[in-house]
Amino acid sequence: MKFLVDAQLPVRLAHFLQSSGYDAIHTKNLAQQNATSDTVINAISIEQNRIVITKDSDFVNSFLTIKQPYKLLLITTGNIKNSELEAIFSANLTTLVHLFDQYSYIEMSRDEIIVHQ
Repeated sequence: MKFLVDAQLPVRLAHFLQSSGYDAIHTKNLAQQNATSDTVINAISIEQNRIVITKDSDFVNSFLTIKQPYKLLLITTGNIKNSELEAIFSANLTTLVHLFDQYSYIEMSRDEIIVHQ
C-alpha cells in the first residue's frame, strides 16, 4: 500500500508510515514541494496507486466528481499535535489498511473512522 501525504500534514506522518513498512511520500518530496497543485497530486496518486492523506476538502470534491485521487483518506481532527496525530494513526493503521482493500474514500477523526461508499 502506498501513500501520498499532503502539505497540511507533517512530514513526520510520512516517516511514521515508512517506519511502519509502507511506501509513503510527502508533498515536500515532490518537485514543487508543498506548492504542488491538487491536479498534480491527483495525477501522481492515479499513476502510482497512492492513497492521498489530506485535510483539504478540495480533494473530497474532486474524488466525488471525477474519481480522483486514486483513493482518499480525509483527516478531520482539526488542529492537533504531531504526536497526537501519530498516536491516532498508530492505533488505527491496521484498520485503515484493511478498509482500503475494499473502499476508496475514508475519513478519520480523533474518535472514529467513517467509510464513505
